[in-house]
Amino acid sequence: MDKTGIIVISICAVLLVWWFVAQEKFAKEQALYAQTHPLAPPPSAQPGTNANPASMTATAPTAAPIAATPAVFNANAPEQIIVLTNATVRYTFTSRGGGLKLVELLDYPQTISARWKTKSGAQTNGVASLNTLASVPSLAVLGDASLVGDGNFTLTRTANGVHAEKVLPGGLRMVKDFQPSSNYLVNASIRLENTTDKPLALPQQQYVVGTATPMDADDNNFYNYGGAMWFDGTSPQVCNPTYFNTNTSFFGIISRTPHSEYDAGASNVVWAAVFNQFFALAAMPKDSAGQIVAQPVTLPPFANIEMMPGAPLPVGVQAALVYPAQTITANSSVERQIVIFAGPKEYRTLARVGAELQNRADLVMNFGTGFSSFWGIGTFFAKLLLSGMNALHDLTSIGYGWAIVVITVLLRGIFWPLMAASTRSMKRMQALAPEMASLKEKYKDDQAKYAQKQMELWKKHNVSPMSGCWPMLLQMPVFMGFFTMIRSAIELRGAHFLWVTDLSKPDTLFMIPGLNFPFNLLPLMMGGAMLWQSHLTPASPGMDASQQKLMRYMPLIFLVFLYNYSGGLALYMTISTSLSVLQTKMTKNLKDPAGPTGPAALAVNPALTPASKSKK
Repeated sequence: MDKTGIIVISICAVLLVWWFVAQEKFAKEQALYAQTHPLAPPPSAQPGTNANPASMTATAPTAAPIAATPAVFNANAPEQIIVLTNATVRYTFTSRGGGLKLVELLDYPQTISARWKTKSGAQTNGVASLNTLASVPSLAVLGDASLVGDGNFTLTRTANGVHAEKVLPGGLRMVKDFQPSSNYLVNASIRLENTTDKPLALPQQQYVVGTATPMDADDNNFYNYGGAMWFDGTSPQVCNPTYFNTNTSFFGIISRTPHSEYDAGASNVVWAAVFNQFFALAAMPKDSAGQIVAQPVTLPPFANIEMMPGAPLPVGVQAALVYPAQTITANSSVERQIVIFAGPKEYRTLARVGAELQNRADLVMNFGTGFSSFWGIGTFFAKLLLSGMNALHDLTSIGYGWAIVVITVLLRGIFWPLMAASTRSMKRMQALAPEMASLKEKYKDDQAKYAQKQMELWKKHNVSPMSGCWPMLLQMPVFMGFFTMIRSAIELRGAHFLWVTDLSKPDTLFMIPGLNFPFNLLPLMMGGAMLWQSHLTPASPGMDASQQKLMRYMPLIFLVFLYNYSGGLALYMTISTSLSVLQTKMTKNLKDPAGPTGPAALAVNPALTPASKSKK
């Protein structure tokens, strides 16, 4: 190996270790900020006090949400629990907050990476869950102390669900009814009754959607693919946990301004959701809410995992729908009807509840917007590829790993003519390098003349510098779609392929002893294939030798940044790059009838030399 290669590989190795350490540091910063910045209640809303009714005039929907009284439940009151189970979901309702405490998805087993050890004798429900570890249930009502009281409700089981009721000081009674339905839906109604014969001032209310939590201790994707989301009827708005990051730095590079709370909306919150990479808990009110408010919360440690030394406590994002203050007339009530979706971010499932989501199931999938989805083109291909992968799996019963392999092969076949044309074009350009260098030297003092002669040379030999770029540009939306699809497809969660036990996570075989560093085989295979491809690809004309050597080792940079991505993405990249190598070798010795003639033709196809012919 030459000196340049040794330097590049050394730099990439250092970057790889730095990236892993920086990710761990970033997670600790997130948790530390949430732990050291608890949200204090406003002076006017301290527990045990009543707000001044004269100050409770109707609040404009665009006004900033009033900080809610923290949900501190009376520990002396016993907690009532009611559990309802159907074929796919187990719902746990609690009297503390009078809401949905936990949702367990029976069709989705819990997964634990090789990076973590399960505590010996630890008990686990063995399935994925929503609102996990959260202290506040979904559809708890927060706000002024007059809305919270001691936080405890009386629960009763009904024929179709659960009934929660609480009488608050001042004559206000809060009644909640929950009725689980199909397709992971729960129909809920919250009724605020004025039991007095006088008008009753109702302060601003926050209806808790739920808390977005990591799926497990190894869910590093939560910071980028989790958080809170809301829809205004036109476009989605997303608040990731990174929004609440400290102001020290982002991976030590980009400064950030910390935020303790996120609030948005102006009487246009059609629905809101909290989510992680593969599961979502969405609240869809019959009437649009005034605003959405979200904040970071510190969660207790995972009960069944041995936390690594120095590992931070997990951090979640709690979100709530905000309704303005108003007055309830004597012996009347205000009712909010809200449909809850608590289930997988599985496109076919979400499509079945499209009406409740305003027919925008793709938004909950979080395929991305702007550059992250190639301005919608990547989203289109993500949906197409996801449908194709599911159809292939359903029709042939092959595993999702093999489905990725088959789709990658088909895509490479479709793009084969473009790639062949690109390779031939690059070979033509390489063959013309000596003549171009001669022209550059001859017309070094006349750039206009040099450009003219260069164009004439390219035209004479049927060469276009853009012909090598178009195939890459045309494939970019498909690649973005594949990347987005693999990132979002819950079908890959827990899917096996050869030694890979979960295609949605890095294929960690073991942690390297002494370094506490994961050994991921697929990214290493991907890096090797990309390095091989770079050595087969003809160098661009005019590039000096040192630049050519540097470009050959550029794939190692991809290895650094993709090392901890999912096994599904690494599998796609490995297969795609390996097929590209095969295509390059197949194209290398093919005669190019439209290529350069004369001496340049021998540079394009050395097999045309007399010596090579005599050997045949």
